[in-house]
Amino acid sequence: MSAPKIAMGPKSSRRVADAIRLGGGVPVTAADEADALVWLPGGGIEGLRGVLAQGPGIRWIQLPFAGVEYYAAAGLLADGRTWTCAKGLFAEPVAEHALALALAGLRLLPERIQATEWGAAAGTSLFDRPVTIVGGGGITAALIGLLRPFRARVTVVRRSVAPIPGAERVVGTQELQEVLPGALVVFLALALTPETTGIISAPELALLDHGAWLVNVARGAHVDTDALVDALKRGDIGGAALDVTDPEPLPTGHPLWDMPNCIITPHTANTWDMVFPSVLDRIATNVAHFAAGEPLDGLVSADAGY
Repeated sequence: MSAPKIAMGPKSSRRVADAIRLGGGVPVTAADEADALVWLPGGGIEGLRGVLAQGPGIRWIQLPFAGVEYYAAAGLLADGRTWTCAKGLFAEPVAEHALALALAGLRLLPERIQATEWGAAAGTSLFDRPVTIVGGGGITAALIGLLRPFRARVTVVRRSVAPIPGAERVVGTQELQEVLPGALVVFLALALTPETTGIISAPELALLDHGAWLVNVARGAHVDTDALVDALKRGDIGGAALDVTDPEPLPTGHPLWDMPNCIITPHTANTWDMVFPSVLDRIATNVAHFAAGEPLDGLVSADAGY
């Protein structure tokens, strides 16, 4: 096949154009002459829909993020085209942030940072303790690697019960409630789909140990926010560390802001600056694969929604 013509949107980028050329493609500005599209942040769903309408010859779309739930909800993924995303590229920084949040909570760092007098001895060690990770993708694999020096006993909850290196146990999502009791930390690192929306609500929170921490680096809608507020108010769990919230951004004055046992970061487990070099590598690699008719990296399943 001749060099594929790759459009960019919602605006052009010199670095993306260079990545397209590196992969053997030709950057073009007009969607109606493009074979494929690299979609960058800032265009929105309707902007993407409009570009695709202008480019009936576009057969493959590269999305900039790992999460694709908004595109799935808009019905774009079911259009018969090939879609890829940045899945896997965010894994290491997000796993790093998840571990940082867990340690900050267990070691009471928010309280210590704000203290103005000597406090009582308190805190919990992660070494040799059980943790549960909900999700079985790249973030989970990276997080298991970071937990290895702590000798944490890892249980993974995922759709497939195939073994995962470093995990003592892998169970299906239908067994989630069975593996919440006893876990010192429950990490959420899964894709948002209709099936996983509200996967942590009042019944699941009631199963967590009194000192357990919930760490969410996935999507805010995985957690029933009202139920979490109630559990934190009552002190039913040790705390929650949230890089994502529902609603997001979390409004000023929301009860979670005033919870001493809640840590909130503004969806910064990964940033575009952190991941952009890796996204450029994926673009170049996928353009080369596309030109050669080979399988693409980061394929999105329209049926699964991620």
